[in-house]
Amino acid sequence: MQILLYLCTTNTLIYINNFRTMKVMLRKRFLKYVLNISVLMGFCAMANANVLPTAEDGKVAVDKTIHDFGTIKEDSSNVNAVFTIINTTKVPIILSEVRASCGCTTSEWTKEPIEPGKTGKITATYNPKGNLGPFEKSVTINVSVEDKIQTIVVKVKGTVAE
Repeated sequence: MQILLYLCTTNTLIYINNFRTMKVMLRKRFLKYVLNISVLMGFCAMANANVLPTAEDGKVAVDKTIHDFGTIKEDSSNVNAVFTIINTTKVPIILSEVRASCGCTTSEWTKEPIEPGKTGKITATYNPKGNLGPFEKSVTINVSVEDKIQTIVVKVKGTVAE
């Protein structure tokens, strides 16, 4: 028995002499469509990805994420921790915003653009007066990399004793 099959996508006529041949042809065509759609979706996902580069591609890095002051005296002066931001990207970066989690911690940072391969500094200052006991404070750093923002959180911790 022969079957006349008209394929709309290619505008061709195919004569199939049995159903088994037709099943094989349709299975191959289906797999080809699935493969093409998968590849197309993969390219679309890559094109729409709006993420920062991975560490291997040059993500902005910090030398340490936690600084432990240990035990400090309440009547001592303010204590400082310096964090170094390393620009491993291929473009200049800007530390657009640096904010501490509370009023007992303040921060100063590099305001100029940091060129590729260069470093910037963030100084977190903790005031121990009136803050007896253990503490852990965070400093949130927003880094502008072209039109994207990378957020880095560093912490200072320790114990304030009398």
